[in-house]
Amino acid sequence: MSAILVNMPFIAVAALICVAAYIMMTQRNLIKIVMGITILESAVNLFLVTLGYRQGGVAPVFTSEPLHLMVLPVPQAMTLTNIVIGVSTTALMLALIVLIYRHTGETDAEKSRRVKG
Repeated sequence: MSAILVNMPFIAVAALICVAAYIMMTQRNLIKIVMGITILESAVNLFLVTLGYRQGGVAPVFTSEPLHLMVLPVPQAMTLTNIVIGVSTTALMLALIVLIYRHTGETDAEKSRRVKG
């Protein structure tokens, strides 16, 4: 039972990746596809935070010699960077969807592929 609780964040990551892949492959609405990509970004963030976690770890602040085990700071920094990149790419995708909607009047991916010029 304890092995399931220890691996619960990894199980949650796998579930989020499956949900995101299902959404991105089955939906034709561009906004729903962006929602799937955002869920995938959240799964990656959860995975990075889970990798850096250590049981009983303290914050990696060097004010003196650490007496306890410290959590890994690199996955935390990567997660913050990933959040910033994710927000900017999501904003760009939504801005492009707004332009596609203004041009075609639709948010359907199949109909927007046929648009030329």
